[in-house]
Amino acid sequence: MKRGVSFQIPNEYGRFLWRILQPLEITNYNWQTSGESYFVVDGELDDEVLFKTDLAKRLKTNQYYTIFVEPQAFPCGKTVNQIKTYEEFVDSGCELVLLIADNSYVSIYCKNKHTIEKLYFNALKNDFADVQFITDENDTRTGLTV
Repeated sequence: MKRGVSFQIPNEYGRFLWRILQPLEITNYNWQTSGESYFVVDGELDDEVLFKTDLAKRLKTNQYYTIFVEPQAFPCGKTVNQIKTYEEFVDSGCELVLLIADNSYVSIYCKNKHTIEKLYFNALKNDFADVQFITDENDTRTGLTV
């Protein structure tokens, strides 16, 4: 069974979160997040990227650098709680967990199989490296944190 998608993004400033999340309607979710990512202003790291109001606009129009991030998407109106394991994810109202480690290693876990397919083909379209499905058979991750 498909659990999600993994791939690599370039280790550079850019709009990679926006490009990664294109198949989703970002504003339909409340985002619980932790990690370290910064907007880039005049070629320098500036304020931390926070997943709050106007998220779609801020991700689309600004450059940023994601060192490590763990945003979790909960449909509006659902209880938001921190997910730490795949089992907690399955049993929660969370729809998607996005993990970026070491600036470039991306893993996305998603409950909707159609959305997993869209994320996979979106990664290919964006020429991200090493795009593959995360499945029950190949998933070695023990926790959904970076």
